[in-house]
Formats: sequence, structure tokens, C-alpha cells
Amino acid sequence: MRYIAIIPARYASTRFPAKPLALLGGKPVIQRVYEQVQSVMEDVFVATDDERIFKAVEAFGGRAVMTRPDHKSGTDRCFEAYQRIGRECDVVINIQGDEPFIQPSQIQALQACFDDDNTQIATLVKPFTVTDGLSALQNPNSPKVVVSDDGRALYFSRSVIPYLRGVAPEQWLASHTFYKHIGLYAYRVNTLAEITRLPQSTLEKAESLEQLRWLDHGYVIKVGQTEVETIGIDTPSDLARAEEFMKKKLTIDNG
Repeated sequence: MRYIAIIPARYASTRFPAKPLALLGGKPVIQRVYEQVQSVMEDVFVATDDERIFKAVEAFGGRAVMTRPDHKSGTDRCFEAYQRIGRECDVVINIQGDEPFIQPSQIQALQACFDDDNTQIATLVKPFTVTDGLSALQNPNSPKVVVSDDGRALYFSRSVIPYLRGVAPEQWLASHTFYKHIGLYAYRVNTLAEITRLPQSTLEKAESLEQLRWLDHGYVIKVGQTEVETIGIDTPSDLARAEEFMKKKLTIDNG
């Protein structure tokens, strides 16, 4: 299988403008993401609509592709970037530009989903733990996933799913395995071309989760699992948490 990793990164963001260029441990967030991916994949590109991000990527030695500014999703931006790159592959991996702690094992788990020839789209989940606490489970910025017994995504939601009837919320994490969605996807190239032509669906608009469009139109999303914790950066407060996470990780790594 031939893989290519594309990291969509835009400058404008409602909750955190200029997020890809925010410094984390002295490096731009986008550089942190790029270096993590590059440690396990050879073909890595940033897809952006902003000259400042493009120049920042080139400045640290990365490869970037300019894309149109009117894309409604990272998936659409990925497909345009793939077409511009002009390099044939079997699977495109879409890695969000705000996941600076993505691990090689997570990318490999995503790739392993394509050992099944029937996999069209793949994504990752991580089980919530009791120590995460109820507030983490209830955080609407951290989408949850219901997964079938054969490893397919049944539904994604910003709400807590499933709802445990007859169980006090304080006991939910101890009573059931809930899955946190990890923000990366992989698509077979022909599937990527198809889903970028789909109209928005009602569920997608309701939850503001693009992957619901694909489920609505009958696509199968294979789910890989990871036990590795990551911190996605959606807000300035997330960046502060990521900085603390990095400091603790460095302390542990250095003994």
C-alpha cells in the first residue's frame, strides 16, 4: 500500500485564529504535527490557504501546498492538495493540524485498518478512562463514537453516547467503555474523490461533524483503537494544557 499524509492547516479559526503558527515548546504547532508524522511516513505535506503558514512550513524544511480558501472542510482541502501534488497512492491520510502529540503507533493503527480490503475510510478512537473524569466525557469539543462489535463507527456525537439509563452520570465511566474520537482519517483515493462531492447532510449540520455526512450516505468507517493520549488544540486554553502536557512528558522521558 502506498500512503501519503496531508495536514490541512488554515489561518482563520473562530475559536483560535492563527492556531497553526502558535508556539508550543518553542515551535509552531504545525511544525510539531509535521515532525511527528514525518517520523513514520516519508510523504508528508501541509495543505494551506495562507501564505504565512506556507512560508512557516518551508522555513522549518517541510513541504507545503497552497489550496483554495473556500473549502468547507479539511477533507476537501486534502483532496485538492492530493491532486496538486500529483503523486499516485492508494490511501490518503488526513491528519489535523492541531494534533501535535500524534504518535507513530496511531498512524500505524490507522494504516492497519486497510489490511481489510473492504475498508473505505478509517479513523481512530481511544477509550475514556475513569481517571479522565466526567467533565472530559461531557466536553462537547471532544466527540464521542459508538463502535460496532466488528469495528465500524455507528455514530459520532458531541453528546455522551450511549446514554446509560438508570445509571448515575458519576458512574458512567465505571459502568461502560466510552470512546473518544481521535482527529485523523484515512481514505482510499477513489473514496476521497467521492465523498468530496457529497452534499452536507442533516446530521452533519446538527452536530457540526463532517464524518456524519459519510455515514449518512452509506460509507463504512473502520475504527482503529489506540491507548495513547493526545491533546487536540481547539482553543488558547487547550494550548496552555498542551504546554503543560509537553513539560510533564519531557520530565518523564528524561527520567
